[in-house]
Amino acid sequence: MHEILSLNNVTYTYAPEEPQVKNAVEDVSFHVAEGEWIAIVGHNGSGKSTIARLINGLLFPQSGTVKVMGKVLNEENLWNSRSQMGMVFQNPDNQFVGATVQDDVAFALENNGIPYKEMVQRVHEALKQVKMDAFLNHEPQHLSGGQKQRVAIAGALALQPRLLILDEATSMLDPQGRQEVLSVVRALREKTGLTVLSITHDLEEAIMADRLIFMNGGKKFAEGTPSEIFALGDQLVELGLDLPFAMKLTKLLKAEGVQLQGEHMTEEQLVNDLWISNFKK
Repeated sequence: MHEILSLNNVTYTYAPEEPQVKNAVEDVSFHVAEGEWIAIVGHNGSGKSTIARLINGLLFPQSGTVKVMGKVLNEENLWNSRSQMGMVFQNPDNQFVGATVQDDVAFALENNGIPYKEMVQRVHEALKQVKMDAFLNHEPQHLSGGQKQRVAIAGALALQPRLLILDEATSMLDPQGRQEVLSVVRALREKTGLTVLSITHDLEEAIMADRLIFMNGGKKFAEGTPSEIFALGDQLVELGLDLPFAMKLTKLLKAEGVQLQGEHMTEEQLVNDLWISNFKK
């Protein structure tokens, strides 16, 4: 499978002239293959935000390499690399520059010199992909948080990136808005094969990924499928990462003698197991 992104033994410190200052990221390696959904998780200060800055070229590592589409990221190819990555950030209000939804989605396309006819087509297609085409002429400030973030995703998709990066993109949304955004991303990935990298502390978002990379103290502590990572259980809690609600409830129910077949990361899995194990005749 084609490699979209990789970090190879990357180390970065914000104060290289001060040896006593701890590295923000230390000897981190991972790769993202085309079509994968990878989630980077960890508590505040674990190195997640620094990794995001290293990926989009806001920072360059003191040692190791960041490769985008197989090429080492550097000053010369920075803008070409960025053109193949769509980024959605934490606060949707900070991303709007247009007076209307369509103006906002078109903004980056205009900056990239996309011809008008093609630009109009891309704007309409991108908004349709995130189910916001009915809001074409709406003012962004009148949208809900989830709708704003879907428009931000449309703006990223209009650039036709090979990699969509969600940098804490659901952290400021209410549960409904968060569900809207994650449902859109999941549907897009299933339909188009879009590669997704989400940097998050939201466990519902992390569970949707193919692989999790768990950061702790600037180092990669563990990497694996969601079930493999959350199987670490109390070890994750000790390092500042919560467990999915369904897993915590499963443990409580088992402690009370309720019959269950296994551990569950989602409420749906838990409900199905409760039904089969305790109620189905």
